[in-house]
Amino acid sequence: MPEVLAVFTNAPDETVAGTMAATLVESGLAACVNVLAPCRSVYRWEGAVEQAREVPLLIKTTRARYPEVQAAILAAHPFAVPEIIALPVEFGLPAYLAWVEAETSRPC
Repeated sequence: MPEVLAVFTNAPDETVAGTMAATLVESGLAACVNVLAPCRSVYRWEGAVEQAREVPLLIKTTRARYPEVQAAILAAHPFAVPEIIALPVEFGLPAYLAWVEAETSRPC
């Protein structure tokens, strides 16, 4: 079974989210990116509790492409320390997981 990852990040707005999603898919680093509905994030930053409207992205990629995905997010993200969390996909429809593997194994 392919080593598929679900990577989560948040963008500050729809424009940044859309640009990141398109870049990741067009470059072959992700098979699919879901740009989710905006949400309100509450977090502690530099000693203060902050609140911000953010746009979550759910990125489907592979373990092999993760370093490039992380680098692409960092290059496009305006935050000093963006949230980037990768979780292994333990189970899934085999045909879907194979599709993610095929889409991310093509040369950039």
